[in-house]
Amino acid sequence: MAGSSTPSSLTAVTLLAALLLFLNPSNAQLTANFYAKTCPSVSSIVQTVIQEALQSDPRITASLLRLHFHDCFVDGCDGSLLLDNSPTIKSEKDAAPNFKSARGFDVVDKIKAAIESACPGTVSCADILALAAQASVSLSEGPYWTVLLGRRDSLTANQAGANTSIPSPFDSYNNLVSKFSAVGLDITDLATLSGAHTFGRAQCKSFNPRLYNFTANGGPDPTINPWYLTNLRKLCPQNGDSSVLADLDPTTPNLFDNHYYSNLQKNEGLLLSDQELYSTTGAATISIVNSFSFDQSAFFESFARSIVNMGNISPLTGSNGEIRFNCRKVNWS
Repeated sequence: MAGSSTPSSLTAVTLLAALLLFLNPSNAQLTANFYAKTCPSVSSIVQTVIQEALQSDPRITASLLRLHFHDCFVDGCDGSLLLDNSPTIKSEKDAAPNFKSARGFDVVDKIKAAIESACPGTVSCADILALAAQASVSLSEGPYWTVLLGRRDSLTANQAGANTSIPSPFDSYNNLVSKFSAVGLDITDLATLSGAHTFGRAQCKSFNPRLYNFTANGGPDPTINPWYLTNLRKLCPQNGDSSVLADLDPTTPNLFDNHYYSNLQKNEGLLLSDQELYSTTGAATISIVNSFSFDQSAFFESFARSIVNMGNISPLTGSNGEIRFNCRKVNWS
């Protein structure tokens, strides 16, 4: 009879299904050699495109690292940040932490196009962000780490989640600890990953509230070094252009080094969320700041560990999600 099965054939089918699940589990772990056979040149392709972009845009490395960070904090490292608006998607690009500040999407598109040319339908956009973060830090004289791969891309975005989950430049120490803890990251990860602000830029609107009317009597944030306050007020007058850019690290703005931590010790952290790590009484991050300011190698080693931890936040694997052909839209749109 059509559709009938003997007990032995049912057993065989059950065993085959179990074997397939074992070989391709939905919660498979990320691996360093995920594309070793299917796209062995993926890392070099990513680095080449970023090197080309650096020729005309010295900010691009910091911007690409930020994309990976902002992607991972919203429902895990799934490439959701890259999706544009559509009839069914409200883009995370329009969430407050990303609106008119997240950048580098054109470079991600170029990386994706180059990889699709070499290895069609193979490498996820989420993995491209992880690889671009590593290449960006290395190209800026920062540490190297082995990128774990095998993520798949989300089918949707979470704009509301982006508005609440991504750490803000205005967050207090306790809020930062809470947001990191919510995605499984600890105090060391917080202090270490914040060190990414050793390169790149921030708009005046990200720190202007510290410069004017911060206290009850109308004064500035008292933790700002007076010399630094004077310079920032010149750059960002009270009613000036809020999109003007300031170096996160005024000493070596395009290099990935440990100057971020020595800046905090001098009360020259640009963002409130940065200075909170050192100026909050009793903060567990103070000793980490002191350690990394003294020992750049310790910072680099910790950063390599912490960014891998971040990259492990709730990845889609196995049969979950998809491999997008275009990072800006899902395949069925």
